[in-house]
Amino acid sequence: MRSRRLMPVESGSEQVTARNAVPQISPLVVRWFLHYARNYARKSFHALRVAEEHHALSSIGQPLLLYMNHPGWWDPIISAVLCSEYFRTYRHYSPMDAVALQKYKFFSKMGFFGIQQNDLRSARRLLEVGTQVLNDRQAALWVTPQARFADVRERPLRIGTAVAHLARRSPQCIVLPVAVEYAFWEEKTPEALVRFGRPITGSDLQGVWHKPEFFEVALADTMNVLAEDSIYRNTKRFRVVASGKAGVGGIYDLWRRFRANLAGRSFRPEHGAHP
Repeated sequence: MRSRRLMPVESGSEQVTARNAVPQISPLVVRWFLHYARNYARKSFHALRVAEEHHALSSIGQPLLLYMNHPGWWDPIISAVLCSEYFRTYRHYSPMDAVALQKYKFFSKMGFFGIQQNDLRSARRLLEVGTQVLNDRQAALWVTPQARFADVRERPLRIGTAVAHLARRSPQCIVLPVAVEYAFWEEKTPEALVRFGRPITGSDLQGVWHKPEFFEVALADTMNVLAEDSIYRNTKRFRVVASGKAGVGGIYDLWRRFRANLAGRSFRPEHGAHP
């Protein structure tokens, strides 16, 4: 089913211009990219692990504003897997660097729209397009308000005011902090770790919507708990959403397999498994 264009909303005394309309999504391109992203994650990570998934599931049925920290290049791939795993019925949108979007125009068919950093018109476009998206109960807006790659240990967080303004304009939406971290545990490939924070509703924002610190603290708290789980490698706190390859490979794993067969055991390639 093709995505419908959302109705314009008022912005001051002016209606949203055609340039600020919600991009049209191609379901075919989206399905291809989600399939590609899941396979790419499996090849690149030992596992994609998600904590507190019930927070995501409890938010379904309302417009979603998901705001993430931005630790690295992998974030869009991880977001795509989360979309396919938890929010399949939603249409997904996200701002993207305008120069990069011109270079990779097919991203516009997946709900990405171009903005420029430190540009007033782009800031206005983000608010106008975002408000339209968040007027749709089956739409989700993903943002990385740090607007740059930032180490997960960086404190205090600085995320600007966009999330607060979008929440004010769209009190019917659910605001969901999403923490992401990449860590090496037992395998040669890293773990992709995700934790959903507690959903923030309109009633939570009375008197604080204009304070970006409120949203910074909510995301930082989610990141802090995720960091603790990562440090202690607490696998019980996560569900594995995508599994990749394990083991060292090559002659070493051939030898391990041979020893397991001699002992009558099934071979487990994980580095932390018993030989």
